[in-house]
Amino acid sequence: MTDAQVIQIITGFIGSLGFAILFNVRGKKMLFAALGGLLSWGIFVLLGFAIESEAVRYFIVAALISLYAEVMARVLRTPTTTFIMTALIPLIPGGSLYYTMAYALESDLTRFFEKGVDTLQLALALALGVIVAAAAAKIVFRKPYRKER
Repeated sequence: MTDAQVIQIITGFIGSLGFAILFNVRGKKMLFAALGGLLSWGIFVLLGFAIESEAVRYFIVAALISLYAEVMARVLRTPTTTFIMTALIPLIPGGSLYYTMAYALESDLTRFFEKGVDTLQLALALALGVIVAAAAAKIVFRKPYRKER
């Protein structure tokens, strides 16, 4: 792992911490919310050594971080969104969206459509990862049905 990648992982923590503050997360919940950002970018970087497809890495990381958020929400007795929103901040495809819009403004339609498709794939991968993990958590963490007498 390069120094640049370590710095990226640390800034994932700092960025998530900033959003945790912005979302009024307090106490130890703030630390675990920011830790989610560190984990999300760290896992993304590590998966880069094994998986070439950026969209697949986004999906896997979103699913894993959503499971992290579900567990932390139960441990700390707080809504899951507290952790999901802050932990996924480093994964938001802002650069890709920026270039998509820049190409649109430059009327470079070929590059606009190419980058637009990439951006949509990343956003869909994030959304699907969260949905799959949330559905799995709902099944795993559900309370058993008890028959009344």
